[in-house]
Amino acid sequence: MLQFLIWPFVASLILTGIHAYLGVHVVERGVIFVDLALAQIAALGATIAILIGMDPHGTGAYWLSLCFTFVGAAIFAFARTRRGHIPQEAFIGIAYAVASAAAILAMSKATGETEHLKDMLVGNILAVSRHDVFKTAILYGVIGIFHYIFRRRFLLISTDPERAEAEGMSIRFWDFLFYASFGFVVTSSVAIAGVLLVFCYLIVPSVGAMLFADQVGRRLAIGWTMGTLVSALGVYFSVLLDLPTGAAIVCTFGAVLVAMFFVHLLFFHGKQARALAGAGSVEDPKQRVLQENR
Repeated sequence: MLQFLIWPFVASLILTGIHAYLGVHVVERGVIFVDLALAQIAALGATIAILIGMDPHGTGAYWLSLCFTFVGAAIFAFARTRRGHIPQEAFIGIAYAVASAAAILAMSKATGETEHLKDMLVGNILAVSRHDVFKTAILYGVIGIFHYIFRRRFLLISTDPERAEAEGMSIRFWDFLFYASFGFVVTSSVAIAGVLLVFCYLIVPSVGAMLFADQVGRRLAIGWTMGTLVSALGVYFSVLLDLPTGAAIVCTFGAVLVAMFFVHLLFFHGKQARALAGAGSVEDPKQRVLQENR
């Protein structure tokens, strides 16, 4: 059984590595559902590939899905307005709805291949092979190197876009590069693990890390640690209780995040409340009068 689960577990570690980092950017940008939108756009590309007679697991279908994802990346990059009259999340939601409806229309003309589309959206991490793991590791390694080289630009645009613009950076150009690289990750990850699991790897570690750290480096360390432990626990529970591995990992993510929230509430939030209470006692009216008289 251990030999059977080793490659799914390694795949989950690879997903943790890249998605915990990208999740920091996604949460800072406030575009939480961009992963779901890009995944649905990629699914639309796969549907069109099936409709025109391509092998759903072939190279042609993958590149067509990727092209659709690049179109979505361009839309999200140019939808980021300077003054922000319309939230970028609104465009992401619209893109998700339109892509979903278009995929349904296309599937109605390719009813015999809907099972392949279901596999793409739901995923089956247990079916991942050693070849898939190595191929995914190489792809994500290249994307990781790309983000490491331009890490200052990407982080500055995510955390302080006004300063980035003041320094003369092209926000839309770098946004497109971010979403395009993000699209590479989503297109590959969804085929392996499904939309729900990929979404959890992207968002939950970053949210959990934000409870305990403000700096990006510490958030990444907490996120990677959380993703690794949750992956191990999820795989263990799936074997122990005979449950679907992907769903078990998703539920384990939820349970661990709730536990982290209570730890934060008891230990960190309590300390902050006591500190504020102490500061408030200094601001007693009598003390304020004494300070003013001085």
